[in-house]
Amino acid sequence: MIYPKIALAQSIIEILSAKGIINIIISPGSRNAPLTIGFAQNPNFKCYSIADERCAAFFALGIAQQTKQPTVVVCTSGSALLNYYPALAEAFYSQIPFIVISADRPQSKIDIGDGQTIRQQNVFLNHSVFNANLTEEASEENDLKINQAIETAILKKGPVHINAPFEEPLYETTEELSVKPKITNFTPENNSNTIENIDQFVSIWNNAKRKLVLVGVNEANTIDRGIIENLASDPSIVVLTETTSNLHHPNFINSIDTLITPFDDSDFKEFNPEVLITFGGMVVSKRIKAFLRKYKPNHHWHIDTLRAYDTFGALTKHVEMQPNDFFKDLLPKTTFAESDYFKNIDSVYKERLKRRKEYLREIGFSDFKVFEKVIESLPPNSLLQISNSSAIRYAQLIDIDESIEVFCNRGTSGIDGSTSTAIGAAVGNSKQNIFITGDISFLYDSNALWNSYIPENFKIILVNNGGGGIFRILPGHQEKPVFNTYFETSHHLTAEHLAKMYHCNYFTANDSDSLTTGIESLYSTNNAPAILEIFTPTTENDVILKQYFKSLN
Repeated sequence: MIYPKIALAQSIIEILSAKGIINIIISPGSRNAPLTIGFAQNPNFKCYSIADERCAAFFALGIAQQTKQPTVVVCTSGSALLNYYPALAEAFYSQIPFIVISADRPQSKIDIGDGQTIRQQNVFLNHSVFNANLTEEASEENDLKINQAIETAILKKGPVHINAPFEEPLYETTEELSVKPKITNFTPENNSNTIENIDQFVSIWNNAKRKLVLVGVNEANTIDRGIIENLASDPSIVVLTETTSNLHHPNFINSIDTLITPFDDSDFKEFNPEVLITFGGMVVSKRIKAFLRKYKPNHHWHIDTLRAYDTFGALTKHVEMQPNDFFKDLLPKTTFAESDYFKNIDSVYKERLKRRKEYLREIGFSDFKVFEKVIESLPPNSLLQISNSSAIRYAQLIDIDESIEVFCNRGTSGIDGSTSTAIGAAVGNSKQNIFITGDISFLYDSNALWNSYIPENFKIILVNNGGGGIFRILPGHQEKPVFNTYFETSHHLTAEHLAKMYHCNYFTANDSDSLTTGIESLYSTNNAPAILEIFTPTTENDVILKQYFKSLN
């Protein structure tokens, strides 16, 4: 086997191999040549080459999101490293294991005016779970730092940074290892499966007649069916889910804004829970957050093995357990309370759903109508990625088949790497992958298509409304030059030439009939990645959406 001659590079590669790390995304460069040579020559690794560092990092994020294993990104020195930051921050807040390895100049070359040098050590300190600043020579101290970085990424489900200084010459190779790095053994922590002081929880639970369970971003199939049925059957429990919750039951409310947007103060007081239980990641709905911040529950329990954000200013207990284990321990010890909490809310929600159906039947071609048709057409058992901004918000208003797993970069809620993440996810998961995105998000991350690894059956559904439609929905929108230029980012661009340049099949739609035809064409071609670009009326979309919420009263 061919190895880099630099001993430190050998140590990094051998330790990663011993720890079972497989996927390596390499951003081409010179200073990282020792690592590139070693990874590419080692059959234990699967290497990918992606030139744009920001895209490379989000691509890696998508793979890690699906495999649940740390993915490595490797770059040269200088500003290349900083382009990893958006994806690293997303990994931090979404609790995804992620390893950044940056090649660096020796410390003697930093801050002396040498080229491609920045202060790389601890550059991600605010959004990483461990930072390993290595010294130039291979050593046991360096080995221990590398081991700890990998283990921490796994244990804390987050990003780590390994910074490795290399001196020239960088490209020399050898057929013999010059190091025998120290490999540490670690056992992942076993989370508790019993609730501490459970009698207190049981007492509060049994006495509460209004219990609200709010589920944020959540992996599919993590909650036992028996637990789901118990929560759905208790008359004192209302369960609110979102598209990204991947949790389904006919008694669960899966369009939060459809339910609560028309509420007035008296409705909110009736809905106000005594006990709030939350689990999963970030919640999309701004309205539910505003409600719970104003009408605070007496008890808020957040169930998470690692973190608990006090999102509503009401947190009373962080239970460090898997949600499934928490309910498995709690529910058999509790009883159903006599209550009309679920009955009243469910009655309101069912009426809202009738009105939604009627409204969608009446409206013309628009973003809202497109999302209804597109989501209805999704293949069963597929994997759906959705970009941020208005796309994920529209998706919250439409029922999605429960066999479809849904993902979105909600950690930081940025639009910057949605396409790259979706492509990485398609590489990391063999299911049919579909990506629904808006035009600004797609254009912003168009370098995502500069990627040789996109599966042939990868589908992009691009809703092009000529700008940042989210800003028309938000308060303060007015048709003025400042708004159109600096907020909405009005444009007349399309994906047609990008599709041609990157060898993607390309289809368009601009009305209901062409949308039906376009969807059929999109799913019938698998010889290359495909884009369906749907053009919707810029000035009508926000009016139709706002009128929807008014129609629910």
